[in-house]
Amino acid sequence: MKDLIPQVFSIDTPQSFEKVCLDVFNYQAENCAVYREYISHLGIVPQKITQSAQIPYLPVSFFKTHNIISNTDPVQIIFSSSGTTGMSQSQHLVTDVLVYEKSFNLAFEQFYGEIENTCFLALLPSYQERDGSSLIYMVDALIGKSRHPDSGYFLHNHTDLFEKLKALKLTNQKTILIGVTYALLDFVDQHHIDFPNLLVMETGGMKGKRKEMVREELHQTLQDGFGISAIHSEYGMTELLSQAYSFGNGIFNCPPWMKIQLRETNDPLSAAPIHKTGGINIIDLANINSCSFIATQDLGKIFPDGSFEVLGRFDNADIRGCNLLVN
Repeated sequence: MKDLIPQVFSIDTPQSFEKVCLDVFNYQAENCAVYREYISHLGIVPQKITQSAQIPYLPVSFFKTHNIISNTDPVQIIFSSSGTTGMSQSQHLVTDVLVYEKSFNLAFEQFYGEIENTCFLALLPSYQERDGSSLIYMVDALIGKSRHPDSGYFLHNHTDLFEKLKALKLTNQKTILIGVTYALLDFVDQHHIDFPNLLVMETGGMKGKRKEMVREELHQTLQDGFGISAIHSEYGMTELLSQAYSFGNGIFNCPPWMKIQLRETNDPLSAAPIHKTGGINIIDLANINSCSFIATQDLGKIFPDGSFEVLGRFDNADIRGCNLLVN
């Protein structure tokens, strides 16, 4: 298994993705007890899977009811989803947190360049105020790796954040503001800054704090408030160790070891064609120690270049933390 980890992060062609994907599937079909049992109930023989398009996806809800793990190593950290009172939480048991760190560091640098000397500001009150957030773990690491003295968190002290942004603008410092959607809206309700070089990344929805908004209205409000031309977004979740990123317009791209496929909304075992709305299935090969093949409760569309758009959720899906809520 450990031999597969370097291969996951060395993927650079569709062919290498396909090979490593099948190797990871065969490993998990044998070593992840929950996934092995699920495959067996579907009547699928792992040895007959010869291409990634045939691989079955484990419903994401299993992370709420089972321990999804593919080895016998000690669990180093447990990431948990946010949830309202009475709502069951997903738990992701991570036996090698260095795999997660490798995943988010490589992906962030692929999409946004060098982490060092970038100033990271975080406005993530809902995540900071609970334990077990994989997003907070990532942002903590990015702040530490940035080595910028002004990097840090802002809880509800919006005036301090405003003053910090004004100072960073004057020095033309590369700055990334990562914020939960409702907190970013609260900020621009109180303050306006014209900071064209600022990169604002929203991650997560309203968390019950504000009325939901369609993406176009939401992004325009934030663009006007910060004086920028686009709002970036992160698509991730507790059950994944990788994230996809959008540079604007809600169109996401994956790192090389992550791939999106769609399933028919009325037949979860059948693939949906490109341009048709379907349920989002995710291959995240960084999940090598849990399960890399996840059927989410999100709806979306895929484009020919592999990018994708998130359109909402299945009606019966829980509102889950750390993912994009657009409708």
